[in-house]
Amino acid sequence: MKPAERTSATGLEGHIPGERIAATDGISSKDILVQIFNRERIEESLIVPAVAEPLIVWVLSGDATVEERVAGEDWSSSEVKKGDFFLTTSSVPYEMRWRVSGSEPFVVMHIYIALQLLERAIQEGHEGQASSIRLREISGGRDESLSVLLEQFRVELTTRGETSALLIQGIAQCIAVHLVRRYLDAGAENIAHRNALPAFKLKRVVNTMEKKLGEDFCLADLANEIGMSEYHFSRLFKRATGHSPSQYFIKLRMSKAKQLLIETERSIIDIGMDVGYSSASHFSQVFKREAGVPPSHYRK
Repeated sequence: MKPAERTSATGLEGHIPGERIAATDGISSKDILVQIFNRERIEESLIVPAVAEPLIVWVLSGDATVEERVAGEDWSSSEVKKGDFFLTTSSVPYEMRWRVSGSEPFVVMHIYIALQLLERAIQEGHEGQASSIRLREISGGRDESLSVLLEQFRVELTTRGETSALLIQGIAQCIAVHLVRRYLDAGAENIAHRNALPAFKLKRVVNTMEKKLGEDFCLADLANEIGMSEYHFSRLFKRATGHSPSQYFIKLRMSKAKQLLIETERSIIDIGMDVGYSSASHFSQVFKREAGVPPSHYRK
């Protein structure tokens, strides 16, 4: 039987507000994705899509109260500070909110470890179990050995002129081994085979969408770009990001429109045309539906 395609971590970034400080985007590696963000000080509610790859969130700066829940369940709260971390393997989208205390910015690092790398680490230490990846979830924990490894990512991404792909790959392997040695849990869900878009395909599609916000949406072009049928692509894209391709495209358009409304003095008509709306009334209608207020009110 052909292995199921696995979902991607790449789509997660667009769902969480904040400024991206650094990332491993320029490194050609299927085993690791690292991103550093300066987050908003208050976030009332956001939905984090489910991804196949385990997600580690490490706090680099700031004190905050972070709350999480699956839809319909009670909030779970964690008080976090520099050095604390989360390990998430959720198979369903979940909701987050946080509030930062003190004056320090809330800076976090996201690390996604590819399933293939974890499988190799499991195969080395637990022969015959590589088809099963079961990691326990951690909220607001501390792990000094893990922190030492993650600090090397921070230094490499933020203090050097050119990032070493070889070094990043080596650290990723060390983290995979550490996770397997310390956080395997026979009672946890097996995340080895989740059926959704691979990371490199999702990234390629989202990049294409961002470059063509002013053009008409074309599902066939996006599906053809990564060699899938329209139906298969649509189904896997929604599983990876939580939105259909057309919905995600609209959200990208509105995100760009919000940026232009706040950061420029350009007319609302011009901004609407920049993101693909030839009619000012149509742009205002879609913007109000997505943002809750008309473009003119949002700018104020």
